[in-house]
Amino acid sequence: MKWKKALLVIANLVLGTYLVFAFTVFNKPDETMRVCTKANISIDDERTGGFIDVQEISKRLKQADMFPLGKQMQHINARNIEEMLKRSAFVKTAECYKTEDGQVFISISQLTPVVRVKAENGDDYYLDDKDCIMPNSAYTSDLVIATGNISRTFAVKYLSPLAKAIMANDLWHNLVEQINVLPNADIEIVPRIGDHIVCLGPLPEATTKEKRQQLINDFVNTKFTRLEKFYRYGLSQAGWNKYDYINIEFDNQIICKRHSDKRQPMPMPTPPIVAKSDSTAIKQAANTQASNVKPASQKEVTKKDETKKTENKPDKKKADKADKADKKKAEKAERKADKKKADKADKKTDKKKK
Repeated sequence: MKWKKALLVIANLVLGTYLVFAFTVFNKPDETMRVCTKANISIDDERTGGFIDVQEISKRLKQADMFPLGKQMQHINARNIEEMLKRSAFVKTAECYKTEDGQVFISISQLTPVVRVKAENGDDYYLDDKDCIMPNSAYTSDLVIATGNISRTFAVKYLSPLAKAIMANDLWHNLVEQINVLPNADIEIVPRIGDHIVCLGPLPEATTKEKRQQLINDFVNTKFTRLEKFYRYGLSQAGWNKYDYINIEFDNQIICKRHSDKRQPMPMPTPPIVAKSDSTAIKQAANTQASNVKPASQKEVTKKDETKKTENKPDKKKADKADKADKKKAEKAERKADKKKADKADKKTDKKKK
C-alpha cells in the first residue's frame, strides 16, 4: 500500500511539472514571428517648458537605428534604448519595456530649465531645477534671461534658487523678463510692463543649499510683495512710464529715478497687478508693453547715481534762507517801533522843560 501512495505522489509531481513547463515554454510567443506594431512614447513633464518632445525622441531613436516600430521584437533591446536616451543632457530618467501584443513603451522624465544665462564673459547655458548647468540648446523655451557679471559658481549657488523662486509664482514669472547681475552682485530685474528697471539689492548668503533656497525664497516674497503694492497704489496713479529706475533694496523706502525727458507719460491701461492666483491680466499687459522693454545694458543706469526720492523733500538751503530773511524783517520792524517810542518820549521831555 505504501508503494502505491508513493507512486501516486510521484505521478502528481510529474504531471504538475509538465503543466508548468507547457504553459511557460510551449505557449511562449515566438518573437521571431512578431514585429513591433506600435511605439508608445510619453514624457511625464512635457508641458513644463522643457526642451524634449515626442518628435525629438523619435528622431534620436531613428538616428541611432533603435526606433522599434516595424522591427522584430527579438531585435528590440529595451535596455539599450534606455541607456541611449539617458546619455542626453536633458533626460532625467528613461524606461523601456515590451509587451506580448507587439507594442513597445518608452517613458521619459526630463530636466526642467529655469533660466538661461548669457553672461558678459561669454558664457551661454541653462540652469535646471536641480541647480545644475545644462548645455546650450537649439530649442527655444519661454524662460527668464539672466545677464551681467555671472560666474558659474554664482549661477549655481544663487541665480538658480532665485529663478526657481520666481518661477514658483505665476504672477511673478509672467512679470519678469530679464535678470541682470551688477558687478557688486546687486540684482536688477526688467519687467515685461512699463519702461523701467527694478533694483532688488544683493541676495542673502548661506553656507548650505537648503538654507540658501529658503533665504532667497523669503527675499523674493518680500521684495515682490512690496513691488506689487507699489505698482498697485503708486504707478497705477502716477503713470507706468513716469520712472525709469526703481530701487526697493531698502526696507523703509522706495527710491525712484525720473525719466530724463519732461514729456508726460502716455495713459496706460488698468494696472495688471491683481490677486496672486490671477496671472491673466499681467499676461495681457505684458503683450501690449513688451515692445517698451529695454535690456538693462542699454538703459545705462546705476544704483547709486542719478536717483532721487519719490516724494520731493523741501530744499533745506532755501528754507534756511527764507527763515533768515523773515528774521531780519522782524528785527527791522522791532527797531523802527523802538525808535518811534524813543522819539515820542524825547518830545514829551522837551515840552515839560519849556
